[in-house]
Amino acid sequence: MGRVARACLPVFLLSGIGAAQNFTQRGFVETSLALYPEAAPNDSGHAVDESLFRYEASYKALPWLRFSGSFDARFDSHQQVERALHIDWQDRSLRRPTLSLRYYNATISRGKLTAEFGKQFIRWGKADILNPTDRFAPKDFLSVTDPGFFAILATRVLYDSGSNSVDVVWQPRFTPSRTPLLNERWTVLPPSLSAIPLRDLGSEFPGRSSFGARWNHVGSGYEASASFFDGFNYLPIFQGAPVVDGTIEFQRQYPALRLYGADAAIPLRWFTAKTEAAYYTSPDGRQDEYLIYVIQLERQIKELSLVAGYAGDAVTSYSRTLQFSPERGFARAVLAHAQYTIDSNRSVALDTAIRQNGQGSWLRSAYSQTFGQHWRATAGFTWIRGDPGDFLGQYHRNSFALLALRYSF
Repeated sequence: MGRVARACLPVFLLSGIGAAQNFTQRGFVETSLALYPEAAPNDSGHAVDESLFRYEASYKALPWLRFSGSFDARFDSHQQVERALHIDWQDRSLRRPTLSLRYYNATISRGKLTAEFGKQFIRWGKADILNPTDRFAPKDFLSVTDPGFFAILATRVLYDSGSNSVDVVWQPRFTPSRTPLLNERWTVLPPSLSAIPLRDLGSEFPGRSSFGARWNHVGSGYEASASFFDGFNYLPIFQGAPVVDGTIEFQRQYPALRLYGADAAIPLRWFTAKTEAAYYTSPDGRQDEYLIYVIQLERQIKELSLVAGYAGDAVTSYSRTLQFSPERGFARAVLAHAQYTIDSNRSVALDTAIRQNGQGSWLRSAYSQTFGQHWRATAGFTWIRGDPGDFLGQYHRNSFALLALRYSF
């Protein structure tokens, strides 16, 4: 475990401090079972069981200083989780770590100024369905349609005057998104590669830091932001070449990225209109240059929340590299989300994406119910259909049912 991780371990020992009123903690234990009716060419498994223990703690040392941290322990039946007992703090492994420091940071708040140091979650953008400007939020894509977010090691300074705020982020160490494993169903290989041995050479990470800034303005009847990012794409390109024995060796690389973004929200009488767009440029010429945009409408009707919109893209320059890009895969599609709170214990949610050419569709439904103060059960189903040549359609064998049970403390 590195020096940064060791320095942050006291966050998890704060329960011994006498000022208990300044210490908060919470956590949960969850087990889930995903059932896949169809086998995939590279994955014959029909059931994946996962277990997760998460503990979070926070300590307010001074009126203006707070320390926070979170720890995860995982195990699964499908070897998406490493079988090694070491504490990971980088989130750079191809598989999920067995033990990890999910986040650890210190927050200083003085008046209009807030500064946060350490591993933290940073989210930008206003859209609810897809966030093109969200460049400090790498994701875990081991299951492509159900990604989770990573915290990143960064220094963040936010100045908020009420009507205007400026958010500045410096990321000294790169954190990539986690891509699907080669021998599992969320990696769909072209037929031309199905009979060729592949050798994964791992990842080549950028050496320099990344920087970003976002300005947000709250006006009379609207809110708008502009953002800039200079760093690296957390989604990889794949560089490969055949070797003497006929095997193809490949490596993940992360191209330089310079991004210009904007977003806005306008509350209207019947609904709130939101839009978000980002233009991705490639300083080193190793990825396409393109625009991704989202236009959506949302409305709250008592216990029913509705969001519907369209995500599109436009490519201005093509490269010869192969890039894994779920964000572009969900573009050129109609996207929608609905959630209904039945009562204080029960809720149901529905998400869907339908490509404009009709060649790919994705639907996710979930019903959740709490029992007492600590237990929650969730049952859901994800349905994927389409043409094998479409980003969504290529996962047509990956429809699955999900059962999960959580105990919170």
